Amino acid sequence: MSGFFTKFTTWCYDGGMKRATVTLPDDLARAVDSYLRAQEAPPSLTAVVQAALRQYLADRGYLRARGPLSINPARRGSGRRDVSQAHDRYLAGR
Repeated sequence: MSGFFTKFTTWCYDGGMKRATVTLPDDLARAVDSYLRAQEAPPSLTAVVQAALRQYLADRGYLRARGPLSINPARRGSGRRDVSQAHDRYLAGR
């Protein structure tokens, strides 16, 4: 990937989402490639770019940051002792 320069094209509409072509400079492309190779289950390039753009815009006040995941455990004594082992059965409703 030599000789690439940062360039942003016009938006293309695709079924409710916008698409854009982005050309990355060499140093950024190498960093992304290195990041993807280091992941046990590499995310798609689209997912990486969306996450980075979300963080960038949230940090600057243009996008509301998503809150942390909140899990509400059952109250003590719910009567189920095997949920951690049989979770699939409970999620399937059986």
